Amino acid sequence: MANKQIGMRKIKKLFKLYTEGVSKRKISSGLNISRNTVTKYIDFFKAYKLTYYEVSAMTLEELHTLFLAGKKQKSSKLKTLESYFPYFDKELKKTGVTQLLLWEEYKEKHPDGFMLSQFYYWYREWRKELSPVMHFTHKSGDKLFIDFTGKKLTIVDEHTGELQDLEVFVCVLVSSQLTYAEACESQRKEDFIRCIENALWFYEGVPRALVTDNLKAAVKKSHRYEPSVNDTFADFADHYETTVLPTRAYKPRDKAIVENAVRIIYTRVFAPLRHQTFHNRSSLNTAILELLEQHNRMSFRGRSYSRRSLFEEIEKQTLKPLPLKRYELKSYANGTVHKNSHIYLNKDKHYYSVPFNHVGKKVRIIYSETSVEIYHKHQRIAVHPRNKKKYGYTTNKEHMASYHQFVSEWSPEKFINWSANIGADCRAYIIKILDKKQHPEQSYKSCLGILHLAKKVGNERLNNACKRALDYQAYNYKMIQRILEKGWDTITEENLEDIDIPSHNNTRGKNYYK
Repeated sequence: MANKQIGMRKIKKLFKLYTEGVSKRKISSGLNISRNTVTKYIDFFKAYKLTYYEVSAMTLEELHTLFLAGKKQKSSKLKTLESYFPYFDKELKKTGVTQLLLWEEYKEKHPDGFMLSQFYYWYREWRKELSPVMHFTHKSGDKLFIDFTGKKLTIVDEHTGELQDLEVFVCVLVSSQLTYAEACESQRKEDFIRCIENALWFYEGVPRALVTDNLKAAVKKSHRYEPSVNDTFADFADHYETTVLPTRAYKPRDKAIVENAVRIIYTRVFAPLRHQTFHNRSSLNTAILELLEQHNRMSFRGRSYSRRSLFEEIEKQTLKPLPLKRYELKSYANGTVHKNSHIYLNKDKHYYSVPFNHVGKKVRIIYSETSVEIYHKHQRIAVHPRNKKKYGYTTNKEHMASYHQFVSEWSPEKFINWSANIGADCRAYIIKILDKKQHPEQSYKSCLGILHLAKKVGNERLNNACKRALDYQAYNYKMIQRILEKGWDTITEENLEDIDIPSHNNTRGKNYYK
């Protein structure tokens, strides 16, 4: 410090000019003090890590006291503080623990101890470390910066005691710095998009751009000028009518604001939760949101407003409105249209119809939790509600050719009702066939062949043939056809003895059994 201390008002003016980017030479000339003195005062403020807002908020007496503390020789109070420094140095290596947290613990034990700014100064003198601070200005409602924390939070299985590490998603609006965080299972595309969506509904609006890191869930291929955004993420952005702006690879300054938010989350979320145990993700996220609200309502240092109040006042109304419904996560598959005018979705093992003129063509399948869309050369040719019934068919009759439309109407109920009109035995026989065949289409063809025989022989003969076949316990079309050809359907118990049995060398006569 200079041998003769200059006035506190001039010191405030000096630091204001410096934060505005005025050179030390011009400050020296304008305030009529030496450049060496200017440098020493600036270094003093850096040592305390004070911003201009903090300095301007201090009274002249507080500023004077701060400078006096810097000049004094070590007192018993300072020696007491320094005795804690080795412990502080060790604690600061733990996730989320900060100097503010440690100062609060120190102040609780020593109410007459150093205030926060002096605490910062003496600790940094002990460690001999200084860090510059950068500030950025952004338009309201312009961007949402997105990232994951490097550290993870853990939940414990209530029954087995197994530990599960969870990723922590963080995002911050650029102007108000309103922050959102959420624990999720992974950084996979599904979890990543769902976290962003939850954040947008938390903010009750959509910013003009989403600024993400180059993680795989967002970017297929990074590039300095035109990175390729993941298809699903791009579709998500279209749904919310916003833009994706990936940051440059290995350029942390591009997302300095969210990097700073991550550090704050370590302090105001990770650290307070470090002694608590959670058994599921839901309870952990509830605790995170409670701490986030405290953080968002906490006033900025040196300012009379908070992130929440700033958001409500200037940023909320600049966000675009949310859509009427949430985004449905979509997946993609390729397929070929079968000869029966259906494609097969392997995910659900289910068949969906497409117009018959696309038989044999390659198609693109886009499906969500509720719908399945089918595209050919970027043109949508069919859309269906999603059906997860294995080996089932979802068919639009208009997609089928005339013959296939008839076939598509086949069902067990159709054949049972048809057979009931012929007779009770015919109905019982058809039910047996439907129960016996392994594949529905195979049984449908057998039923169709049998029921069509009524046109040739009449309902009565066909019903009697089915009754005879039930006695034989033989359930197929050929058995009914054979019974009708041989006339066995006309045989009754009374005329059974009148049937002539053909002569054969291997036939035993009645004398054989005497």
